[in-house]
Amino acid sequence: MILPLAWGLLAIVLSMGVAGASLATAAEPLVILASPSLKAPLEALGEAFEAGHPDVRVKLHYESAIDLRRTIAQMQNNGKHHIESGPFHLLAPGGAELITRMEQKYYVLPNTRRPFATARLVLVVPASLAEAPETFEALARDASLRVAIVDPAASQTGQVTQELLEGMGLVKALEGRLDIAHDSAGVLDHILHGQADVGIVRSTEVRRHQDRVRIAAEAPPASHAQIVYEIAMERFCPNRPLCQEFLVFTQSPEARTILKRLGYGVPGDDSVASSR
Repeated sequence: MILPLAWGLLAIVLSMGVAGASLATAAEPLVILASPSLKAPLEALGEAFEAGHPDVRVKLHYESAIDLRRTIAQMQNNGKHHIESGPFHLLAPGGAELITRMEQKYYVLPNTRRPFATARLVLVVPASLAEAPETFEALARDASLRVAIVDPAASQTGQVTQELLEGMGLVKALEGRLDIAHDSAGVLDHILHGQADVGIVRSTEVRRHQDRVRIAAEAPPASHAQIVYEIAMERFCPNRPLCQEFLVFTQSPEARTILKRLGYGVPGDDSVASSR
């Protein structure tokens, strides 16, 4: 016969066991503040990292480049280094230029930035369009074509697009025919709704919308610098060893295979998967 006191002790022991098990299985969060344009690669890399680190859960918080800069500046000014879901560990703003600015302001730890993916520019048209320009040079020959591009003042993609137009001598030929969008998603929206006839975007954007748009031409390799995506450790990262592990993972053969499968190029490899 178990006395009431014994029942009480048993209940306490059992409850402690359950609590201990809960603590043992609780996963440590790894929060990445990122550009929405990197949703697909970061989700895939996060899942692969979790597979090798069952005690870690990668959480992604997305903000546009402008909002991301504003968020970080506010946190630095207020002395609070967390977002809605708590402290964050890594920054992946979508472009090397933005990472450089953040490093200069000491928003990220020096020497922690890692380039992990690349993309090139392509000429896109609606998938339903039967006849389309087959080269970038053809844009100059057909004065009826309206061309959507990303605002050069808004992002790295826009800056590289401007570099391409200048390098190929297309700036003057396209005067009065450029349709400016805030980002690549805006370019696709403009050509799909008839605001423009063709658009210039990153190759990786097409894979995400290949049911609605197609690549008409790929930019010549020497026409512009590769678009490079980087990730870096936040200045007040709450777990630097864990952050370093993820940064190292982004450079691994497994990560490179994942990125290539998604249509991205990888640093040191000039090939970028095509969606044509």
